[in-house]
Amino acid sequence: QVQLAESGGGFAQPGGSLRLSCAAPDPMHNIKIMGWYRQAPGKQRELVAGLTTGGRRDYADAVKGRFTITGGVTNNTVYLQMNSLKPEDTAVYYCYADPSPYFAGGQPELWGQGTLVTVSS
Repeated sequence: QVQLAESGGGFAQPGGSLRLSCAAPDPMHNIKIMGWYRQAPGKQRELVAGLTTGGRRDYADAVKGRFTITGGVTNNTVYLQMNSLKPEDTAVYYCYADPSPYFAGGQPELWGQGTLVTVSS
């Protein structure tokens, strides 16, 4: 069941930037982390970034230094600023939210329908 709403995907050239947004239409209870994961065609789902209620930010090694997650669970919103985009960043990006601040995979409690990011010259 889709319960989060993403926006901001689209097309970018290598080296370009995009900003993804995610909002929860209803108040969330017991959620301790919001973040993003992605899935490219033919590849496994990959956690990209997470932001906990305590302010901890986690990033996948592939995006460190290029992507920044902001927002907060208390505001029911989270954003992903993606800079220096590469073709290998092409994927469907999904927002997620979970009660565990140590969420590291599997099925989150809440997720969105996904937004496509395409990086190509």
